[in-house]
Amino acid sequence: MKKLSIVVPCYNEQETIYPFLEETQKIESKMKDQLIFDYIFVNDGSKDETLKVLRDVASRFENVHYLSFSRNFGKEAGLLAGLEAADGDFITVMDADLQDPPELLIDMYQKINEGYDVVGTRRADRKGEPVIRSFFSEMFYKIINAVSDTEMVDGARDFRLMTRQVVDSILELGEVNRFSKGIFSWVGFNVTYIAYENRERVAGETSWSFWSLFKYSMEGFINFSEAPLDLSLWAGAASFIISILGILFIIIRKLTIGGSVSGWASLVCIILFIGGIQLLALGIIGKYISKIFLETKKRPVYIVKEKG
Repeated sequence: MKKLSIVVPCYNEQETIYPFLEETQKIESKMKDQLIFDYIFVNDGSKDETLKVLRDVASRFENVHYLSFSRNFGKEAGLLAGLEAADGDFITVMDADLQDPPELLIDMYQKINEGYDVVGTRRADRKGEPVIRSFFSEMFYKIINAVSDTEMVDGARDFRLMTRQVVDSILELGEVNRFSKGIFSWVGFNVTYIAYENRERVAGETSWSFWSLFKYSMEGFINFSEAPLDLSLWAGAASFIISILGILFIIIRKLTIGGSVSGWASLVCIILFIGGIQLLALGIIGKYISKIFLETKKRPVYIVKEKG
């Protein structure tokens, strides 16, 4: 019988692990004639009792395993560690907070049997999410799809069922700076999506603040688009052209009318404008260079302190 590896990144999820297993094991019992379930929890340096809970469930269930990092390395590291540890014929990534409905696994596996390589999930709505977060999320997908060759589906979750071939292809990408939403799309394959209504966390609080989501979205732009570099190029070109036109205007005005423009305020504004464009361009270029710097160091994406 084929095996399904369920990868579950965890950060301060002590309150959700038991409910998650309870709900997922219900689906496991329904699919016991089709798949062998194997759970891989990745403790991403949690500061609560997550590791203690994982030790407990691993001792109680033979098909539950865990990895615990030496510190917090971020969700991307947790995803990578789980995918590298998974040895199933099929692999899925799920959040422990039950915002990813376990019952969808039945329909997702059916889609795999129909010939799809990847069956992803996407939220049909953003009910329960703060309005400002929903607005910026929608804007992110619109902009990233406009400036990147890698299409990213609005509302798509990391919760997806993948074949072994797809996961092996993902693991071939050895980059340190990872943006999984983009990587999942970049590798291609035959993909379909199942839509579902948004769900609230079953317990605990999310670790994703607006600022952390903003920084994460910037990773998407840097990793999957050259548009920021193009922006700095065109901004610099426009600034240069405007300055040339300004010089010509001053010379012609001096020769035909005489005098010069009075006032220092306009001059200061122009200097600040040009300086701002330069700093913007340097900042964008610096961001790309920093990514190159981190890649060349070849540091491990994560360090495992304990396994169970």
